[in-house]
Formats: sequence, C-alpha cells, structure tokens
Amino acid sequence: MQGYTYNTEQEAINARQQAADYKGYPIRPNDRTIYWVNYNYSDLDGFYYITYVEGLEAVLGTPIDLTITPHQEI
Repeated sequence: MQGYTYNTEQEAINARQQAADYKGYPIRPNDRTIYWVNYNYSDLDGFYYITYVEGLEAVLGTPIDLTITPHQEI
C-alpha cells in the first residue's frame, strides 16, 4: 500500500485538513463529505497514516510504501 505516515494525531489531522482545503471540502457548510481522505492509526505499528489516493501527491508530496501489521483474529 502507498501512503503517508505521521508520528502524532495532530500531524495526521493537519494533513487531512490540507487535503480537504486543496479539494475545496466541504463545498457547502452542511455537506456530509467534509474531508477528501481520512487518517487511521496502526496501534501495532505505532503510527498514524493516510492511504494514498490519486492526486494526493499534489498536496502531501510523493507517497511512500507502507506496511501495516494486521490484527490477528483469536
């Protein structure tokens, strides 16, 4: 998977907001879509991340290859 990693939740929130601002979201104040992308936290890997979508490099730069450790089902 490609994407972007962040050490803190605030860094991930800021990146999400930059992407939303770039796309012009929300278009209207009451829109349901307020962000272009969202961030996640990998508790097994200890970092926040945003998964790459086409065009996101215009805002966040070149994505990196990410490996997320999946949770094991018991």
